[in-house]
Amino acid sequence: MDTDITNLETEMNRGFLQILVLAALEQKMYGYRMLKFLEQTGYTVEENTLYPILRRLEKNGLIKSEWDVSGDRPKKFYLVTPLGRSVRKKALSIWEEQNDILKKIMERKSHVSKS
Repeated sequence: MDTDITNLETEMNRGFLQILVLAALEQKMYGYRMLKFLEQTGYTVEENTLYPILRRLEKNGLIKSEWDVSGDRPKKFYLVTPLGRSVRKKALSIWEEQNDILKKIMERKSHVSKS
């Protein structure tokens, strides 16, 4: 049972994290700063989870990166692209539709159980 919940949570988090990253990157951010930003908003993610997603999103043209070497340590900053904004908008639309369907099912279930 715990394995089933863990697998379900992992699958749900994978898509959710991609939407979070696309939303967070309206402001230019480097990876570690994003980890802390997400943590401050109540979503904890591991580095070994975030960085592959950043690479995949960049490979797919949804975010772009640039290096800042002006400080003591070089930092790779990420920013959402116009394509990334479009994908985020569509993903949020899908999520809202799915959430509406779930609400209808849950409301129907509560009406049926009261009968």
